Amino acid sequence: MTGLAAAVLLVSGCEGLGEDDSPAGAGPTATDGRAVSPLENPDGTKPGLAPVTTDADKSAAREIIEKLSTKGRGPKTGYDRDEFGYAWMDTADGVPLARNGCDTRNDLIRRDGQGLRFRAGSDCVVVAMTLHDPYTGTTIAWRKQRASEVQIDHVVPLSYSWQMGSSHWPESKRKRLANDVLNLIPVEGRANSAKGDSGPASWLPPSKQIRCAYAVRFAQVAIKYEMPVTGPDKQMMLRQCD
Repeated sequence: MTGLAAAVLLVSGCEGLGEDDSPAGAGPTATDGRAVSPLENPDGTKPGLAPVTTDADKSAAREIIEKLSTKGRGPKTGYDRDEFGYAWMDTADGVPLARNGCDTRNDLIRRDGQGLRFRAGSDCVVVAMTLHDPYTGTTIAWRKQRASEVQIDHVVPLSYSWQMGSSHWPESKRKRLANDVLNLIPVEGRANSAKGDSGPASWLPPSKQIRCAYAVRFAQVAIKYEMPVTGPDKQMMLRQCD
């Protein structure tokens, strides 16, 4: 499938929008109203991140967060993005959408974007779309010329995971974490850059209505990979669903 090499090199952008690019047929797209609550999307294959709003759902969210174990952050010594495989690999076996002929970044854009346009001759490489960003509540008309306006956020940052124990995992497990759609959301680039490798105690999405959902998704990833979080992070996550 074309476009994989470009996706590897351009972590925050996709391959180009040129004169030969043309509209493509329908793919797995999402409108704002189709965003799914993390409580109803435990594997991350459904689009978006919808707010957790009812008292019953917030109670369920807290039950998930309460399952988290805690410990202090370890050192960042030895961390390198390459320890998690090359960016957006399609060969991280054991996660949804692996080996489907399309790299992870474009899988996520196809999952959450709407009005998708593909590179000519490809049903994988997205060159234009509209994205509703759950972190800021804004809608972004994304084009290749402004590639960095949309970035793929690792909900549990890879550096955070390294400090919380993934430095001792098998490389195959780190590759799964880096490419698991449960841990990945296309968002506004500036919000993603501001987050860095912060846990919830240090950074939360600017949109307050999405913060409980974000906490649930962070917890879902940590639980799936048997990874602890810091005590302050767990307490902050619980407060978002209070």
